[in-house]
Amino acid sequence: MLAPKRIVHKKVHKPSTRHGTLQRGSTLEVGTIGLKAITASWLTSRQIEAARMSISRRTKGGVVHTRVFPSQPVTAKGLNMPMGKGVGAIDYFMFPVKPGRIIFEVSGIEDESIVREAFRIAAHKLPFRCKIISKKTTLFS
Repeated sequence: MLAPKRIVHKKVHKPSTRHGTLQRGSTLEVGTIGLKAITASWLTSRQIEAARMSISRRTKGGVVHTRVFPSQPVTAKGLNMPMGKGVGAIDYFMFPVKPGRIIFEVSGIEDESIVREAFRIAAHKLPFRCKIISKKTTLFS
């Protein structure tokens, strides 16, 4: 699982807004084809790992670049715990995704149909709607 090596605060503020599109992280940087978020959601480290593994299984020989890292802790108290007595333990780490964020990129594969099929399967493992973009479509549109 992806997790930061160390954190300063156990409890952090939740993102105040989940609407609006991004300028940073919305273009392809290292790969030729990418998976882009259309709607907003929280992305956990388990979801990132499940999608990454399904992409890497289907794209043999290519390089999968993950553009997000779950660095925000989410805390939860145990079941049947009374109210009060402070914050619970860290349950998991998440990354707040806004529309327009590129999640994965793939480079080193010439056959685009293989990568599109891998991204289609990986998109079912993510909690938001996605679209597949490539350098060819972003240059001319």
